[in-house]
Amino acid sequence: MKFIKYKHWKAIAQKAAALLLSASFLVSSPLCAYADQGPGVSAGQGDGQPVLTPGESYYQYQWGLKNDGNIRRISYVFSAIPIRRGPGEIGWLGAQGQMVREVVTDSVNGIDINVEPAWDYYEQSTSRRTVTVALIDTGVDITHSDLAGSIWVNEDEIAGDGIDNDGNGYIDDVNGWNFYSNNNQVFAGDEDDHGTHGAGTIAGAWNGQGITGIADGNYVKIMVLKALGSENGQGMAQSVKDAIRYAQANGADICNLSMGTSSYDPEMEALMQNSSMLFVVSAGNGDNWGRGYNIDYWPVYPAAYTGDNSITVANLMFNGSLDESSNFGTFSVDIAAPGTYILSTTPGGYGFMSGTSMAAPMVTGVAALVYSCRTDLSLMDVRQAILASAKPMEEMAGKLTSGGILDAYGAITYGLPVNGG
Repeated sequence: MKFIKYKHWKAIAQKAAALLLSASFLVSSPLCAYADQGPGVSAGQGDGQPVLTPGESYYQYQWGLKNDGNIRRISYVFSAIPIRRGPGEIGWLGAQGQMVREVVTDSVNGIDINVEPAWDYYEQSTSRRTVTVALIDTGVDITHSDLAGSIWVNEDEIAGDGIDNDGNGYIDDVNGWNFYSNNNQVFAGDEDDHGTHGAGTIAGAWNGQGITGIADGNYVKIMVLKALGSENGQGMAQSVKDAIRYAQANGADICNLSMGTSSYDPEMEALMQNSSMLFVVSAGNGDNWGRGYNIDYWPVYPAAYTGDNSITVANLMFNGSLDESSNFGTFSVDIAAPGTYILSTTPGGYGFMSGTSMAAPMVTGVAALVYSCRTDLSLMDVRQAILASAKPMEEMAGKLTSGGILDAYGAITYGLPVNGG
């Protein structure tokens, strides 16, 4: 059984990006194909692309955190083979057939995770606890300026001495473990863009430069567990299961799983169900044509595993609808979060990516933020807070368990008294 990472588009700053997965194409039918120009910086500027200048804050491009309604996506529908053009790419990638129509999608002001008032609450709170997030994915660039301060450190291990100091079976596992290659090198270069991107969304530095993560990296630490590798981000189920066991044994609170397979694994399901961790799982990016489908009937895993300690996440577009590639299901998929054109960290830089893999870390970041300062809540309370506070959306009715989208402020204030007028 093989797992693949869920990602369907990226553009690394100052570098063209190739498409990696067949499921990445956003296609309306077998006879037509979308080709995106990518997000413009404002509706009035058409397909203008953001220029990411080193040393500056990129918060204005993080629409998932604050959506001012200034993004436009232009897609072209072609007859014949699916293709896509992303920011930074020159020309068309093997274009064939004739353009059928142009599709313009504008963002809607306020379609975001409502995190700014949640940050205000967090800053005013007086209680804190350290939260460990296990990121089971590709590796993470642990030296990135926006991530270095947010990486988990195994304080029972002495770096570089070649000894298993803590006796857990892993030598020099200072920041986690590479289950893909069975060593302690949790970063292997560009193949680890997927995990690096998720890490930035969860707990990128609050330093006024680069991107801004959802949770406070001073209290939320990312345990890097590399179970996927190669250019296509694939890995074996056994590596993922071993990573889950490691995370549980080494004190992780929350576990992010942005990956999927069509193969059911009862051992993995049992591992997740019996764990004390809260799991956040991506719902998957649809079929080979990039069309999302109902995983209640055609399950993918681990998204469709049952359990009251997991949240499965769909991909929210910036206009308030599900991305056309996002899977759904009223039983299997719980909530939607921003996942299309998400700017975050990549190895040595920053880049945009899209997919349910980008949506899941949004929920993970909020869960970590809430659990860190709401010390009166258990992890299962945090799960309830996230789902109960989801902002209802007509588009989500009949597609998601909660029928809504992630609301960070609603989650962090869940169960608190409401001040009367």
